[in-house]
Amino acid sequence: MSLIPSFFGGRRNNMSDLWDPFLGFPFTGSALSVPGETASFVDTCIDWKEMPEAHVFKADLPGVKKEEVKVEVEEGKILQISGDRRVEKEEKNDKWHRVERSSGKFMRRFRLPENVKVDEVKAAMENGVLTITVPKAEVKKPDVKAIDISC
Repeated sequence: MSLIPSFFGGRRNNMSDLWDPFLGFPFTGSALSVPGETASFVDTCIDWKEMPEAHVFKADLPGVKKEEVKVEVEEGKILQISGDRRVEKEEKNDKWHRVERSSGKFMRRFRLPENVKVDEVKAAMENGVLTITVPKAEVKKPDVKAIDISC
C-alpha cells in the first residue's frame, strides 16, 4: 500500500506505481473533454524562439507525415498547429506488452505578436520536426521633426 494518497480516487495499490495527481481528474473544456485524447494534446512539444528577423516554432511530431499536419493563421494573429497521430494497425496475433506512444488528434495555438508578416509564414517538415518561420515586419520608427524655437 502506497503512503502517498491520490486526491482523486483513494490510495494507490502498488508501491511501484508513480503517483499521478491528475489521474482520474475530469478535464473540462472542448479540447480536453474526450477521454483518451488528453495525452495527445499534452504530448505535442513545441519550442518558440524569437530571432531578430523572425519567430521560429519547432514541433516534435515523430511518425506524423506532413499531409497529416495543418498549419493555419486565424484572424491574422493566432497560429494553429493541428493534426492526427494515427494508431498503429493491430494484427490479430499481436500481443502488446506496453503502449506508451500517444495517438489521436493534437492541436496547439499561439497568439502572434503584432509585428509579424502573416502573409509570409513558411512551414517545413524534416525528420519528424515541423519548423514554422513567421517573419517579423520592420518596426517603423516614428518620424521626428525638429522644431526651431524662436525668441
